[in-house]
Amino acid sequence: MAASGGPGGVMAERRVRQTRKDRDADITALCNQGASWSPRLKAGAISDIELLTHRYYVQEVGTQRVYVGVVKGATGKYLRTQADRSSGNNLDNLPNC
Repeated sequence: MAASGGPGGVMAERRVRQTRKDRDADITALCNQGASWSPRLKAGAISDIELLTHRYYVQEVGTQRVYVGVVKGATGKYLRTQADRSSGNNLDNLPNC
């Protein structure tokens, strides 16, 4: 599903099925194997979200989409899914890409 977005016009919704993590388990990329945009490095995904270019989401079978947001922490910006009752859609819990 597309929606109107930032300066480029159309905002694509991108499903995240895997993540790349560094040795500290920090998310460094969002992935969906086979998708033309994958992998999308952290900085690019943050820019996409902040500029309303693209929305990223995680969706378990039979559940609603949980969107990825940008959070400003003590060491800078990072990616995190919205809180809900499921841990399976947490970026940290997705398989590695």
